[in-house]
Amino acid sequence: MLWDLDGPICRLFAGYPAHQIAGELMQKIDQLGMGALLTEQERSSNDPQEALRGVHERHRGSDLVLELEEWLARRELSAVPRAMPTPYADPLIRTWSARGVRFAITTNNAAVAAAAYVESRQLADCFPYVYGRTPNLDLLKPNPHCLEEAIKAMRAVPSDTLMFGDAATDLEAARRAGVAFLGYARNQSKEGLLRDAGAEVVVGSLEQVLDVIRST
Repeated sequence: MLWDLDGPICRLFAGYPAHQIAGELMQKIDQLGMGALLTEQERSSNDPQEALRGVHERHRGSDLVLELEEWLARRELSAVPRAMPTPYADPLIRTWSARGVRFAITTNNAAVAAAAYVESRQLADCFPYVYGRTPNLDLLKPNPHCLEEAIKAMRAVPSDTLMFGDAATDLEAARRAGVAFLGYARNQSKEGLLRDAGAEVVVGSLEQVLDVIRST
């Protein structure tokens, strides 16, 4: 079982909004004299990773990209104490793990932030494998790299593996890795995006999944 972090497990930026981090990142990029290289969409996005990807596209492999990625990882780590658990996520994780299902986190967020979050919820034993963003931003989902690394580490078989995610990039990564996909959408807008991307099974509450696990 492969879990995305921000969405199915928690709202990582509940107390430190992603749009605030994106604004701070843009300020840093501007201070470094690189802001003019970004498109208006990259500059105005509420997702800090969009600006980070923009710099990467124009300065691949540079120390600047490494610096900005590490800066974002520290902000994500700072968001952990104020993150909000997704309703029913903790009992679902514990119940499913107790059934012998092996778990890994495969996220575009920093692995250190993902590991810190599950540790804060006393769920670290359920997630011995955590794969997150690397300085090579070409490997972010929808690239299946983190999924494939987790599958290898668990000695799993792709056809027996399920990805639980809340974004079209999660779905595409699952397709490319050859694993099944379960979508989570906390509102109709997010469900529409997943459905439009081709997701066949989408739940609006983890309680639905927990009920199924408990009944089987």
